[in-house]
Amino acid sequence: MADHEGLPPVFTTVPTGDKVVFLTIDDGAEKDPAFLRMTSELKIPYTAFLSDYLVKEDYGYFRRMQATGVVLNNHTLHHRYLPGLSYAGQKREICGMQDVIAKRYGKRPVLFRPPFGNYNEDTLRAAKSCGIEAVPLWNEEVFADRWEYREWDRDLHPGDIVLSHFRGREDGKGTMPDMVRRFLELVTEKGYAVARLEDYL
Repeated sequence: MADHEGLPPVFTTVPTGDKVVFLTIDDGAEKDPAFLRMTSELKIPYTAFLSDYLVKEDYGYFRRMQATGVVLNNHTLHHRYLPGLSYAGQKREICGMQDVIAKRYGKRPVLFRPPFGNYNEDTLRAAKSCGIEAVPLWNEEVFADRWEYREWDRDLHPGDIVLSHFRGREDGKGTMPDMVRRFLELVTEKGYAVARLEDYL
């Protein structure tokens, strides 16, 4: 866990003795009704990190997602490489997305994920000024056809945050339901449960 004095903590794993992992899904490009049905019917908890330039094509899709209990969090307005922007530029990207989510979904997020996982101290200062309390990154990434690991042991650990994206067949080797199946297969095979990130922070 990176510690910047008084700034929102940055982490890839949540300290817990429970054998749980957390599914987080970024961006918002693919708006697949089958994915909403599947996660809702199977009661799979996940957390969304949204970017307005993609979400604005269909705010209603994410309203339906929110209605199933999913928390909608901040992934900036335009998905820029934040360390390349000034403090003011970063603040516009982060606070601007806070405003969009508050206006469209009635609640200002407390979680923020910087695009590509890249940030600097200005990012954290800007995020804090916009009401952000924590900056969860990720330890594994799941796709429709494979997993990618950040740690040498290529394994899941209690409290790991898993990244995926709202992407469909045209961006990868399968659909969002395919990704969920791949995710659940490995998680259950290794004896883990899926928990809601917000419940552990």
